[in-house]
Amino acid sequence: MLRVERLSHHFQTGDETTSVLQQIDFHVHKNEMVALLGSSGSGKSTLLNLMAGLMKPTEGSILINGHAIERMSENQLAEFRRTNIGFIFQSYELIPHLTIRENVELPLIFQSVKASERKDRAQQLLEQVGIGEKSNMFPSQLSGGQQQRVSIARSLVTHPTVVFADEPTGNLDTRTEEEIIDLLINLNRTYGITFIIVTHEQSVAKRTERILHLKDGQLIAQERKDSN
Repeated sequence: MLRVERLSHHFQTGDETTSVLQQIDFHVHKNEMVALLGSSGSGKSTLLNLMAGLMKPTEGSILINGHAIERMSENQLAEFRRTNIGFIFQSYELIPHLTIRENVELPLIFQSVKASERKDRAQQLLEQVGIGEKSNMFPSQLSGGQQQRVSIARSLVTHPTVVFADEPTGNLDTRTEEEIIDLLINLNRTYGITFIIVTHEQSVAKRTERILHLKDGQLIAQERKDSN
């Protein structure tokens, strides 16, 4: 479903070149739940941005369902992301003046989905993530864990091919972290949603099916785990 081949990336600052990723190769199967594990500075956030089409690599290719996204124009990438990729952020990225349901509906507006269908799909997802009764509340009225559930619902509302989660439990306490990972595992198993979770936390990574270990811009190991 996703294939990364000979991927390298560097940043140029004046005459100085900083290498961030070197010759990364791996693939992710449909319906798989994978953790990209690395410490700060390992290159994992850059790799996520490249896979999500938010940046273009210096070298190599990224294929999602056979589409080489590094060859797409900015307009093509925007359209591809809109229909194929979901995002879950560490800081939730909810719009404070919109209700919870309106936050979840927002991606569907860009797909020109009718208002009644947007409302129905958003409400259904909010119920699936366990906060359907809070749909008319605002983000400031929710706990951090509840806000992350809204972010998860929003990431799924367009029926994406893959969901990228960037440190999805980074702002949560241990108990809430476990609840959020349990939710992602349940969504993965029930609906066959592919998740790639970027994290520096072993406790999060060990819950996934496979761990990709990134260090100093290199993929140093792959470890298959039993999700539980």
